[in-house]
Order: sequence, then C-alpha cells, then structure tokens
Amino acid sequence: MTPNTHICPRLIVPDPDRASAFYQDALGAEEVFRAPLSDDGRPSVVHHRIGGSSFRVSPAVSSWGWLSPGDLGGSAVLLEIEVDDPDAVGERMIAHGAEVVVPIENRSYGKRSGRVRDPFGHLWIITGGLR
Repeated sequence: MTPNTHICPRLIVPDPDRASAFYQDALGAEEVFRAPLSDDGRPSVVHHRIGGSSFRVSPAVSSWGWLSPGDLGGSAVLLEIEVDDPDAVGERMIAHGAEVVVPIENRSYGKRSGRVRDPFGHLWIITGGLR
C-alpha cells in the first residue's frame, strides 16, 4: 500500500440530500463533491469532510446490493467520531433527529463517550476527553 491509501466509508441511506443536510448541521461536515443526479432524482454520491476524515453518502439501491440499515434491520458498523466536546456533538445530533443508544458519560477507560443512532439508522460512537 502507498502512503496515500485511505479508507472512505460510504453510508447507504434512503435520502442522500436529507442525510447530507443532517451531517452538515449536526456534525459540521463540509460537502466537497456531489455526483450528478441518478434517474430517480437522488444524487448517486455526496462526499463530505470532517477535519482530516471523509465519508460519502449514497442512496439505497437494492439491485446493486446497496442496502440501508433500515433495509437490513439495523447497522452492522459503528462509526466513531472523536471530538473535543462529545456532549455538544451528541446534543446537536439529537436536536437534528438522532436518538440516544448509550448515554454520553465518563468511562472507566479514560474517555467520555456514548452512542447515538442517526435518523438513517447508522450508529455513531461519540468520544472525547473526560469532563
């Protein structure tokens, strides 16, 4: 592998426009690229950046095997975001429609963390320094 190798997760969602707006509002994600609309009017991919990390959202397309957590009965992946203020990020996510799965609290392993499910079914661990 080259030093330029990186992983860019793609979150499959029912509505990429709505998901993109959520991630921008709740996480401060910056939209850096949007592919042209597909036949059904949804963008085929929207690329986002948060700090030095990036991720994409794409619509669920069952014929391609692209299934959202709702199609699968839940998320098989935990996305972890490390931030300066996990409480503020968690509160913003909840204010924009996420739900608490595990409350954000100081943990015995020296971090303050918790877990939320975003409105599209993806699970996020929000973690940071102790408070």
